[in-house]
Amino acid sequence: MNRYLESPIKRDLKEKIVILSGPRQVGKTTLSKQLISSFMYLDFDSSSDRPIIKNQEWDRDVQLVILDELHKMKNWKSWIKGIYDTEGIPPSLLATRSARIETTSKGGDSLAGRFFSHRHHPLSVNEICHFLNEDSQNALDKLISLGGFPEPYLKGKESFAKRWRRTHIDTIIRQDLLDLEKVRDIKSIEILIDLLKSRVGSSTSYSSLAEDLQVSSHSVKHWLQILENLYVIFPVRPYHKNIARSILKEPKYYFYDTGAIEGGIGSKLENVVALALLKELHFLEDTTGSKVSLC
Repeated sequence: MNRYLESPIKRDLKEKIVILSGPRQVGKTTLSKQLISSFMYLDFDSSSDRPIIKNQEWDRDVQLVILDELHKMKNWKSWIKGIYDTEGIPPSLLATRSARIETTSKGGDSLAGRFFSHRHHPLSVNEICHFLNEDSQNALDKLISLGGFPEPYLKGKESFAKRWRRTHIDTIIRQDLLDLEKVRDIKSIEILIDLLKSRVGSSTSYSSLAEDLQVSSHSVKHWLQILENLYVIFPVRPYHKNIARSILKEPKYYFYDTGAIEGGIGSKLENVVALALLKELHFLEDTTGSKVSLC
């Protein structure tokens, strides 16, 4: 299916490096491969692709080179900056990652002025109605029960969505989290996710979560930031004209996977709406440069 980011990414690929981030299995690779017919796909996690990436041995006659999970390579920013500065475009360069662009433990030189970033989101009612021609009420019902990730949504079966969700979150915790952070207490983070699923729509008390997990509030805040960086959850903070005061107040946390919520229909609907608003704001920021926030 077509996705809402196709046109703006195609436009940006003609001028800059494009970095496409978003939750794992949200459709970043599928979207990347359907942008331009002439492309070469290379995955840094693949033992056969890794030497090609490091030695820069891809076909220069293609129009697009897709570099999946490139952030796992040491000094990846310096590496891709050097290629862009010496070779330019074409071929266009598109790097995908399952963590926020501003968070990396293997950084390097700045890419300022050389890239545009896009954040890819799960399906929303608006996108489903526009590209799949589904009825809006049916789309909303399915988003609440199945979530907006393409595979479980398009399968349309709750049993499949539940099985998919277990492997999805397990992969994030066991693989992506360990790539990003040195975390020992994996079990507590799993419990934290389960606690948040039942508290969507309520203000988050760090002290209450710390008491439930028998850890410090500092640890809870750190783990929440990790889950935010990995596109598992996102905060919505209280609005205040004084930014410093708004940061001190307790936020609400919502999930990118709307089908994971364990509360009542009100909590699930609130999460679907919050995610749809965040998706629209990220689109505005990434395509127009506007400075916006969800409060």
